[in-house]
Amino acid sequence: MARQHLPLRAVVARVIHAVSEGQSLSDALPPALAQVSDEERSQLQAFCFGTCRWYHRLQAELQTRLHKPLRKGDRIVVPLLLVALFQLRHSGQADYAIVNETVEACRSLGKPHLAGLVNAILRAAQRDGEPEPASAAAALSHPEWMVEKLRHNWPDHWQAALEANNVQGPMTLRVNRRQISRDDYLQQLAEAGIQAQATRFATQGIQLEKPCGVDQLPGFAEGRVSVQDEAAQLCTQLLDLAPGQRVLDACAAPGGKTCAMLEAVEGLEMVALDQSDHRLNRVRENLDRLGLNAQLAAADAADLDNWWDGQPFDHILLDVPCSGSGVIRRHPDIKLLRREQDIAGLAQVQLNLLERLWSTLKPGGRLVYATCSVFPQENHRIIQRFMKAHEEAALTLPEDLAWGLDTGAGRQLFPETGSHDGFFYACLTRMDDQAANRTPTS
Repeated sequence: MARQHLPLRAVVARVIHAVSEGQSLSDALPPALAQVSDEERSQLQAFCFGTCRWYHRLQAELQTRLHKPLRKGDRIVVPLLLVALFQLRHSGQADYAIVNETVEACRSLGKPHLAGLVNAILRAAQRDGEPEPASAAAALSHPEWMVEKLRHNWPDHWQAALEANNVQGPMTLRVNRRQISRDDYLQQLAEAGIQAQATRFATQGIQLEKPCGVDQLPGFAEGRVSVQDEAAQLCTQLLDLAPGQRVLDACAAPGGKTCAMLEAVEGLEMVALDQSDHRLNRVRENLDRLGLNAQLAAADAADLDNWWDGQPFDHILLDVPCSGSGVIRRHPDIKLLRREQDIAGLAQVQLNLLERLWSTLKPGGRLVYATCSVFPQENHRIIQRFMKAHEEAALTLPEDLAWGLDTGAGRQLFPETGSHDGFFYACLTRMDDQAANRTPTS
């Protein structure tokens, strides 16, 4: 794509506008990156992520300064102003440069008639400083429905979780135990000048003091290590994996948990599914880099007739599609994209997947249900609903786990500043001695 000669701030404004209209950052960023110089790319990403992260607080401030709405054709100026406010409040760049460059970006976007308004709003913001937020939603920079839902469900944890969402998550690694021990890899990092420490809960995890490119990690290309948050690594602690077992990773992309299980135990017969063949390519790439093997299939896990051969599984990892509310700090556009009404629909998908895949589990087999959500409707309430209908299902999470909050139907991790993401795990064991081979009803 040929580069359009737009100032950096104008390109960022277009990305933020696209996200506000429902496009994800992962979709909006690549074409934008093609429009800026190599030197500007890291700035572009930082401005886009930062503006999304603080969007609701910035929007609340802008509403106090923009006294009447802009015409529909002029609304690109709103994200431009939000980007400038983000820089004024968080970037450390000289205020006069932010104001002047934003005014020029306004002109380059074909809105010269609004240059005076942009200048006046930003001069006032520079002069007056940031106003005191009028609500918790504005102060914590989250949509109001999300704040209220978390405050209601988690009165002792909601504020710390929301504050953690506004801090970039650490870069965490999973050491490939087939190739090297965690202690030895920590030594290799130290020799490479990379400061790091072992994670608290994940036995193969290492947390870096500062993020770095994977090309700087010793042996990354050879499969010595992978990038994976500590919370996502914990699934291997819940499955009693042994050589020769048949294991299903039902919603596998991008393949981090698939690979973690294969690294943990040699000789697994691993089946990895994902609806998207494109996303399944990420699984293939990770398997190839790590020298691991799995049977891959692009299929809806709930559509058993389309992929299941009738042979039951010893273990199933069901990492269901969810709201992503536990990983907002890594995907801040979730704050703009997710709607409260989405949760009920997601919960129905989650329960349906659990119901359908339960019939493919051997008697005595374990199913680990996982989400990267902090909403009870997607987590322990799903497990409670399922268990009411299945007397043969028993909760079998280990009692000695050192992590997470016990909900009575699984363990909830909240995002922690400087530590792991938000995650939920439940472990169900099938106690009956029949029906694992019967054909499920539609």
